[in-house]
Amino acid sequence: MKQLRLIIIREYLTKVRNKSFLLMTFLSPLAVVALSLLIGYLTQLNNSTQRHIEVLDESGYFQEVFDKDQSLSVGYHKEGNLEKLKETSRMDNSYGLLYIDKAASQFQFFSEDTPSFTFIENLQGKLEKGLFFHNLEKASIAPSQIDEAQQKVSIALTNFSGDQSSQAVGWLKLIFGGTAGYLLMMFIVVYGNMVMRSVIEEKVNRIVEVIVSSVRPSILLLGKIIGTSLVGLTQFVIWVVIAGFLFSFLSSPMATEVAPTCDPYFLTNIITEINSLPLAKLLISFFLFFIGGYLTYSAFYATIGAAVDSETDTQQFLFPVLLPLILAIYIGFFTVIEDPHGVVSVIFSYIPLTSPVVMLMRIPFGVSWGEIILSLALLYGFFFLAIWVSARIYRIGILSYGKKPSYKELIKWLRMPN
Repeated sequence: MKQLRLIIIREYLTKVRNKSFLLMTFLSPLAVVALSLLIGYLTQLNNSTQRHIEVLDESGYFQEVFDKDQSLSVGYHKEGNLEKLKETSRMDNSYGLLYIDKAASQFQFFSEDTPSFTFIENLQGKLEKGLFFHNLEKASIAPSQIDEAQQKVSIALTNFSGDQSSQAVGWLKLIFGGTAGYLLMMFIVVYGNMVMRSVIEEKVNRIVEVIVSSVRPSILLLGKIIGTSLVGLTQFVIWVVIAGFLFSFLSSPMATEVAPTCDPYFLTNIITEINSLPLAKLLISFFLFFIGGYLTYSAFYATIGAAVDSETDTQQFLFPVLLPLILAIYIGFFTVIEDPHGVVSVIFSYIPLTSPVVMLMRIPFGVSWGEIILSLALLYGFFFLAIWVSARIYRIGILSYGKKPSYKELIKWLRMPN
């Protein structure tokens, strides 16, 4: 136990004192926020760009629709030569030319390049609206009658316990669950690679030969994995503290004074909705699933590091390790968000290699502690199996040089007696 403790402390201090750890811990959140703001700004800039098109509408049904549209600059023509207008549009660098025949049954858009999907969708919506009003006029129905007949419905969401929520809660659950699952996957990949590089470095520098003369390979493997996991947890705790301070600031009256343009009721509603989420359960689960998921995958990463002589030789072994994580993200974003309590979501939240990501995405939508405990029990049970398998390969691999092993050789190492 003393040797294990020394290895854990050495691995932890070596990585925490590294400048890259400090930069990653304090600059990564700022980089994510800055990148999100930049993407939002560029999206808004792209959406605010006004495009000019020419419209040849031989039917004459759509003039009012285009006149009311402020987001699009339109040169409207009820008659004219199609070929000449095409040439004029090309010479004037217009975004394109829309042609509508007399019966309003044929619609054709001419442009230099393929127009964006969103633009065509919006244009089709305007044309459908124009046809709708024209058909109402033919049937002698006033548009005001349609407006009076239409009525918006707002559904109040209440669970069987009587707790009320709103549709905004659904979006917040989606954001929190997706972010937690994605962050966990990134943590596993980043710190798993850190363990693998550390093993390769010690193996190449022949340091490991000195270490294993006084420490059992299985103890060395476990110490590396636990030490690096504590680094990840330290980073996570720092981020939670920073997020807590930010959340407290947004909850205070000072936030409205600093940002007077922001609607205080909007901020209050968002804070209220966030408080209604199972934040404590989400944080505790993230902590436990991170440890279990990281320990399991790090055992595989350390095994890969021990089996090869350089990082370039790891590619053939990394894909099978990353595949369950990729599958978990896919299941999370395309299945859990749509049906968090469906059969597929539940099954993959119990499979140890996918449960850390999938279960975290399910928790905001309401998962009992019984399900979480069962999933954790399966995950940690699988970890002990993974560490046993990895240790048997690790003890041979760290002292093997000069040859790139195959899967067949790894199985042979696994079967070798102590």
